[in-house]
Formats: sequence, structure tokens, C-alpha cells
Amino acid sequence: MKLSTRNQLKGTISSITEGAVNAEVVITLPSGTAIVSVVTNGAVKALELEVGKTTYALIKSSNVIIGIDVQKISARNVLTGKISSILEGSVNDEVSIDLGSGYTITAVITKSSVASLELEIGTIASAIIKASAVILAVD
Repeated sequence: MKLSTRNQLKGTISSITEGAVNAEVVITLPSGTAIVSVVTNGAVKALELEVGKTTYALIKSSNVIIGIDVQKISARNVLTGKISSILEGSVNDEVSIDLGSGYTITAVITKSSVASLELEIGTIASAIIKASAVILAVD
């Protein structure tokens, strides 16, 4: 299967907490970075998710918000690293953050946001993603 989703992060499930309808699934990347996803309990069963299983966190670049000096926020995923590239467009720019251990996360944000945040290569920045925006996939 080929996917159009830019951000495909492979990790291992470190915990699953099931509720009445949804489950919180935590995936740990080789670098130790944790990514939280909220999916239905039906998805947990259909994908046969269990602790220790290799899983992919899929995140559309349009669902990634970029922040600087993020202190407190309601989003479950705040992934911090160094900006490794900025591809400029006429309306939007593509910003990639190096998370370490060979993992990068990319966001598509407006040019005005890049300017107001004073983003440039080497800047420490955070990729912010709601847990409900993280899609899970398995082999």
C-alpha cells in the first residue's frame, strides 16, 4: 500500500488504555519519543493492536501545527527538534523538523506563520498534533 501521508513514523506500542468507546494508544519511536493516538476500540481489535507490536503513526502535514517555546497546551503530542528544511511556496511553506534517530516530521503552514515565528533552519521548534489526528497502521 502506498500512502499520500507525508509523516509515517514507525514505532512500538508501549501502552493501550481502553475506554467505553475509544482507546488511547501510545507508540514509542526508537529515539524514545512517544506519540499518542486516540482510536476506536473497534480499530484496536481490527488492527490487533497490543503492547510491543510494531505500528505506524500516520499524520497529514496539514494536521501539524508548529510552535516555539511551547509551555502548556491541550494537544497530547508535542514533538520537539530542530528545523531541518523549509520549502517555500507562494502561500504555504513546508517546514520539516528533525526529531532525531532518522525521524522527521513535516508541517505545511502559511508563509505568514513562518515569518511571524521567525522560523529558519536550525531553530528549535515543536510539532503539535492532536491525538485524534494520528492514524494508526500495521503491516
